[in-house]
Amino acid sequence: MAGHSKFKNIMHRKGAQDKKRAKIFTKIGRVITVAVKLMGPDSESNPRLRLALLEAREVNMPKDIIDRAIKRATGNIDNANYEEIRYEGYAPFGVAVIVEALTDNRNRTAPEVRHAFTKYSGSLGETGSVGFLFDRVGLIVYENTSNSEFENIFEKAIELNAIDVEFEDGDSMIYTNINDLHSITNDLKNVLQKECNSSSLIFKAKKDLMITINDVEQATSILKLIDLLEDNDDVQKVYTNLDVLENVLEKIEM
Repeated sequence: MAGHSKFKNIMHRKGAQDKKRAKIFTKIGRVITVAVKLMGPDSESNPRLRLALLEAREVNMPKDIIDRAIKRATGNIDNANYEEIRYEGYAPFGVAVIVEALTDNRNRTAPEVRHAFTKYSGSLGETGSVGFLFDRVGLIVYENTSNSEFENIFEKAIELNAIDVEFEDGDSMIYTNINDLHSITNDLKNVLQKECNSSSLIFKAKKDLMITINDVEQATSILKLIDLLEDNDDVQKVYTNLDVLENVLEKIEM
């Protein structure tokens, strides 16, 4: 459940995000339940739920599982008190890492996150220790777009005050101010007559840290660290400023 980025595409190609569907659904279900508890089951008036439902759609989460997650909140079936926690630290090679967790027991989650960093020669820092290297932005993704489609999306997104638009591996990625994410998502849907594949708040690295052909060992440790973090039940998303070149990726054994 890493944010959409070069790193996400790398992880898909390496298969490191080939998680069990049940685990992914459980994580998103927890987000849906918390969103409903906080602001109710109406997605039109609940932006947190709306984003969670978009994420559920992105991974083809079955409707009955979504409905159960909503019922856990509205029927008071799930009495756990979840809190959002952000962990920050450094992976090997000075790669910055932000971990977003949703947990009902921080005394369980914190040691597990710290263990992951320690196991792969990273270090867990204080809140804010790497946050300054990222911007908090909205991200709207249209997948598998052609060059002509991207040009149209680019033009419309800029007209709607998007802050940046990128085209990468066939995907059109629109970055927005956090307060504009919902309105631009809806406006793009109307003008393009097409639903986006995802719409979410992310941490975007201000500058990528490049891993070269001489750093295969470090790159392997970094990818394994992030894979272990993402496998944690309490971890929702992991963000880094990592950029791995294809010639390095080919030499990495996961």
